Amino acid sequence: MSTGKIQFAEQEGTFALKFVGEVRLTLSSALDATIETIFGARNFTTIIIDLTETSNIDSTTLGLLAKLSILSRQKVGLLPTLVTTNPDITRLLESMGFDRVFNIVETPVPCPECLHEMPAQDVSEEQVKAKVLEAHRILMELNEHNRAAFRDLVTALESH
Repeated sequence: MSTGKIQFAEQEGTFALKFVGEVRLTLSSALDATIETIFGARNFTTIIIDLTETSNIDSTTLGLLAKLSILSRQKVGLLPTLVTTNPDITRLLESMGFDRVFNIVETPVPCPECLHEMPAQDVSEEQVKAKVLEAHRILMELNEHNRAAFRDLVTALESH
């Protein structure tokens, strides 16, 4: 299993995230903290998420991306852009309903050398559980398929 990482850059209100390798739960706290930073910025205008080097992405990360889209629409009224050239990742995004809440394109992020790796976050098991629950609730709101797919997981997390 390859280790994943998320890189981040900002230039004049345009924020870029690049997901590399297998992006999973272990990176969710860093991603969520970065989402908060992005939407706390006064100069925020747009966000691009580059998935061209992503080999796998888990549902918690997808839920946080959906959260990012919701916040972008609320703050600036625009859909964020997802860049993917991997047919498997594109299919996954479309099956989750992301084609309705993101602009999905195949053009990579300009200035990849501007990106830097996001630092790991030290969080408790309870905080991780809360992020997983939040992410899956958001995914469930996107479409009926997601609602059915994640209902049991959300119920289990809520009961513990």
